[in-house]
Order: sequence, then C-alpha cells, then structure tokens
Amino acid sequence: MLDHILLGCSDLDLGIAFVEKHTGVRAAFGGVHPGRGTRNALLSLGEKHYLEIIAPDPQQTGAPDHYGLQKLTEPRLVTWAVHTDDIVSTAHRAVAAGFAIDGPNDGSRARPDGVLLRWKSFSLKNMEGSPLPFFIEWDRATVHPSADAPSGCTLLRFAVQTTHRIGLLESFRRLGVEVRVEHAQREQLFAQVSGPKSSLMQITS
Repeated sequence: MLDHILLGCSDLDLGIAFVEKHTGVRAAFGGVHPGRGTRNALLSLGEKHYLEIIAPDPQQTGAPDHYGLQKLTEPRLVTWAVHTDDIVSTAHRAVAAGFAIDGPNDGSRARPDGVLLRWKSFSLKNMEGSPLPFFIEWDRATVHPSADAPSGCTLLRFAVQTTHRIGLLESFRRLGVEVRVEHAQREQLFAQVSGPKSSLMQITS
C-alpha cells in the first residue's frame, strides 16, 4: 500500500548528495510545489514505490514550513504516503473511523520537461509528528513517478516503530492500512534501502 516515503532536508542539493553517497544512485530533480514552499527530487524504489527528497524552495519565501524542514540538521523521514485507487471512499472510511481529515484536495506539479503530474490527496488533521500516513490517488493520465525516476534502488524494509504497538495497529486497522509495526524505544519511521553500493541506507524520522 506504500506509495512513497518523504526524506526531508533543509537543502535539496545536500539531500540528493546524501542519498547518492549511501546508495550510488543520484535522484533527479522533480519540480516545485507552488504555494507549499517546497521542491523535490525523486528516486525509484521499485514498481509503484519511490523516495521523494523534499526541501524548502528558496524561491518561495514566506511559505509555511509544514514539515519543519528548515530546522533539520540532517536528512530525516518526515512522512509517508499510502496509495489508493479511490480517494473518496478512502476518505469516507477515515471519517467514519473517527479521524478528522483535510481534503481530498487536487494537487499537481510540473516536471522539468513540462509534463504536468496530477493527483488527489488527503491528510489526517491534528496528527503532526504522528507516524500515520497521508493518502494519494494518482490521476489515470499521470505516469507514476516510480516508472521514470532514476532506478537501481530497492526498498528492502519499511516499518513504523513505536512504544505503543497495539494502539497504533488499531489506528491502522481503522484506516484500512497494512504496514509493518514494530516495538521500539521511540516512535519513528524506519526505511532500509539497497542500491548499487554494497552498504545499505537506513533512514529514520
């Protein structure tokens, strides 16, 4: 169900260099998010999965810093997205389960080659710092970013780690989300990515 994971950093070039150093693959610039104050670079993690490196866009001064990217001293996982083929039904399920949501909202981003990507998404309200995901449905005319982003890397493992495993499992059950939930000393997202380099890239939130 995982669509993509977002690796936040305070500077996009530094984030790209960090990932290339640990995997041997250089992520490609994806574009900017107008009004969101961010820009990104992408790297495929296999079919229907990709890594989004997200950082502040210097050209969008005064935009809200939703993920606290400007304060990051090192790349960190900031959130993750679940893929759905029916965003409206998924949103209705979340509301029926007692979650307040923002959306679904239309989203778009122009690639450097001018191709426009479109999607619909919604997030859970009042969940800042939570390991719960947001939800995305890609427009049928849009090629999924994993299909044309630089390849060579594989997502070996993705997990939500927490001190309250039973409660978090219940939240995921209510949302209809299947994900590995592990007990840990603190609540965080954990991803393990392999690339052409022999070492593995392990990243957390």
